Amino acid sequence: MGRLILRRMRLRALTLAASLLFSATAAIHAQDWAVKRLDASPRHHEYVKLQANGKPLDAFVVYPEVKTKATSIVLIPEIFGLSGWAKSMADDLAAAGYIVIAPDVLTGMGPNGGGTDSFPSQDQVTKSVSGLDNAVVMADLDAAADYVTKLPAANGKLASVGFCWGGGKSFAFATHRKDLNAAFVFYGPPPATTDMAAINAPVFGFYGGNDARIDATIPATIEAMKAAGKKYEPVTYDGAGHGFMRAGVDPTNTVEGNKTAREQGFARLTTELAKLNTVPTKKRSSLRTPAPAPAKRVVTAKATTTQCHDMDMAGM
Repeated sequence: MGRLILRRMRLRALTLAASLLFSATAAIHAQDWAVKRLDASPRHHEYVKLQANGKPLDAFVVYPEVKTKATSIVLIPEIFGLSGWAKSMADDLAAAGYIVIAPDVLTGMGPNGGGTDSFPSQDQVTKSVSGLDNAVVMADLDAAADYVTKLPAANGKLASVGFCWGGGKSFAFATHRKDLNAAFVFYGPPPATTDMAAINAPVFGFYGGNDARIDATIPATIEAMKAAGKKYEPVTYDGAGHGFMRAGVDPTNTVEGNKTAREQGFARLTTELAKLNTVPTKKRSSLRTPAPAPAKRVVTAKATTTQCHDMDMAGM
């Protein structure tokens, strides 16, 4: 009888282990197509270890193949962390001629002190990213920006490009970083109206026509930015849903509007980025608006309603 109970316990343990392994494997292989795109790239990729207010921060960096110094981009990923697609998107921007750095905002927060790749499921990544304190995120973005703009191959100009959760943080970064030359917000929520007065860079918005949750914030944002005397140019792409920059290149995508929006959105993004070549480099003094002190607990198990994780997870 004792042996039978022991066998059952072992079987349950093996079943649980297999289940966890399957979840982790599923999360990893869900973006195999993006990883293959990245592997085929001829550009130089590297991982760097930074410090953000005394804590470690890992980041992915891609260099363009150009003759002259290039504008730097801080790429802020979706709520799915530093995924295969986020790295592939960074590579696409490098192909257009920019040095791109994508910080892993979950550095040290995963199992055994790992980052995004160490989490056993995409759901846990989503919950962890959605619970990050904004002050901690701003410190991470500052560290990434400081590093990438000081590279010998950089021309000193800086832009932020964010998607979903990262789109909201790109908008927030514009209220915080004084030497930012432009902020690009892909289907992300705006910052508090009271923070908009601190923005010193133009903000460009990209939204899906079938994304009512985020689109509902656009009219008030237009009015608030206008009242603050700030430049905000939103464009809505009909027929596209939330996350169209990823979905538009996903081989499993069946929504034509996502593909069209991805093509048009990327063309607009690179057109506006190219204009930064004629913009003077901002002085590197008083670069940041102080962020509120972070809460001691930086990760929670519950996402807020303004986050971007309530979409179809297929193909993430």
